[in-house]
Amino acid sequence: MSDVTVMNRLSARFAELKAEKRAGLVVYTMANDPSYEDGVALLKSLPAAGVDIIELGMPFSDPMADGPAIQAAGLRALASGGSLDRTLDALRAFREDDKSTPVVLMGYYNPIYSKGVAKFAALASAAGADGLIIVDLPPEEAPELTVHLRDHGLHLIFLTAPTTDETRLPTVLEQAGGFLYYVSITGVTGTASANVAVVEQAVARLREKTDLPIAVGFGIKTPAQCAEMAQVADAVVVGSAVVQKLADGLTGDGSAKPGAIDAVVDFVRGLGDAVHAVQK
Repeated sequence: MSDVTVMNRLSARFAELKAEKRAGLVVYTMANDPSYEDGVALLKSLPAAGVDIIELGMPFSDPMADGPAIQAAGLRALASGGSLDRTLDALRAFREDDKSTPVVLMGYYNPIYSKGVAKFAALASAAGADGLIIVDLPPEEAPELTVHLRDHGLHLIFLTAPTTDETRLPTVLEQAGGFLYYVSITGVTGTASANVAVVEQAVARLREKTDLPIAVGFGIKTPAQCAEMAQVADAVVVGSAVVQKLADGLTGDGSAKPGAIDAVVDFVRGLGDAVHAVQK
């Protein structure tokens, strides 16, 4: 069991969802995609569209766990001046209007290590983050980060996959906080669809090992899939489909066409309606 006892917006949101007897919708968006201004506009629009928790991507040049859609988003973000610092700027801008929606920063360890883990933890907390997902940081090496995150009330959220066995799982759970992110497929993001029956069995196994809420992501693209996963998980994560919807609304030079952000928000609203319609 995790020994993380941090209580913040993330913990509060899952408590609310449990009280309401429904799953939450988690949506991923890349900071600075396709520009800083458009990225902030989309970020600010998500809660009203039914998003319960936001994953804010930190653009990085070598995103090894991401599929084509999110890789392309990261490249667009970097080309438009995206960085770790600009991601935190976007989060600060979001917090000017929204004090309650949890935001989890998602990305890779290299920029954090380069910034300095203690400095980053302080900056992320001050900007309004509630947790981190660092996909290339193994739990054995996580204490060098979690010691600083805990000082600032931040959760470190870990991924588990179909390949995470009974020997490996306790090591993951020892450092995990906030929620457990179950990767419903093998491979990278956005490349396959999840099987709800298989996911249900996996979630039941995880619930025997941890009291952390369980979110399911990777391979979830449609409202129907969201509704299926909402029956078995505490939250449903959609990333690549949302990022691709934004990409569909860009011009050849990578700038947003009129109405591009609105189209993404409408798509997300459909996902949120599907998730929230499922009562537990």
